[in-house]
Amino acid sequence: MTNKISEDIQHQHSDWQNRALIAVESTIAAKRQITYQALAEAAGIPPPHRINKLTQWLETLIAEDAQAGRPVRAACVISKVRGIPAPGFFACCHEHGLLAETADTESFYLRVLTALMAPD
Repeated sequence: MTNKISEDIQHQHSDWQNRALIAVESTIAAKRQITYQALAEAAGIPPPHRINKLTQWLETLIAEDAQAGRPVRAACVISKVRGIPAPGFFACCHEHGLLAETADTESFYLRVLTALMAPD
């Protein structure tokens, strides 16, 4: 029975990640941004700690994009209050060699967002 519960949890987890990815890609295609809260709702991330689950997934997305040399898709996800991603976005970008420690985060963000929204 425990194995069945684990499979169900894993299945639910991958479902919200798939929905989150679709929402992120749709947001980018529309050349828009989405808040963490709106993305959590669109993806149907189950409570508790919805935003924490989302930010962990976004950090994985940043790592994948950095490794593949792609524009950082997580740049389209912003804080409603700040109007830019949360500090963890910048820390993760730094961790993956995308952002120098001494770099201006606002300039970096504008470059990353511009690259992400550039026409194909």
